[in-house]
Amino acid sequence: MSKLVYITNTSLDGYIEDAAGNFDWPSSADTYTLFTGLLRQMGTLIYGRRLYEKMAYWGSPVESYPEDRRDFAGVWQRPSKWVYSRTLPPPTAPNTHLHREFEVEAVRELKRTSTQDISIGGAELAALALQANLVDECHVVVHPVIVGAGKPAFDASLRRNLSLVETRRFDTGAVYLRYQILSDSTSS
Repeated sequence: MSKLVYITNTSLDGYIEDAAGNFDWPSSADTYTLFTGLLRQMGTLIYGRRLYEKMAYWGSPVESYPEDRRDFAGVWQRPSKWVYSRTLPPPTAPNTHLHREFEVEAVRELKRTSTQDISIGGAELAALALQANLVDECHVVVHPVIVGAGKPAFDASLRRNLSLVETRRFDTGAVYLRYQILSDSTSS
């Protein structure tokens, strides 16, 4: 059985984007290396519409990217993508499957049958998976910026107990935190 992993970037105050929808905090070669390594382990990437639209940038031929980003592009292109959206037209990108509604049992079955781990991205979609107790780990890169408001990385009504598994500090001042969700977690 594979793991479902929530991977996200956040500001220090816990937002994946500011009130205007921006997430323009600094990244580095080290953070690209981290995300490339994380995605390399994934067989399926699950996205909400907005995150998919941003990540679709990486769907062009690998040679079209700067040399230091080509590995990430290739790694991103390989896995199957499940995109959840009520409004997105059918995607034309290879390995991309559109779903109109989030179905807990479909994701549970994907976890049961996958030979590789699965990542989920997009705070609202991840909240649905967290509420359904589908998420096994949270991988969060906290950036040294406070944005004051915006879209939170985690739903305020959610409660889960976590165990810190790994940390890493980057030259930008960002910190990578990997947590395992404890099986005795309860929602409030």
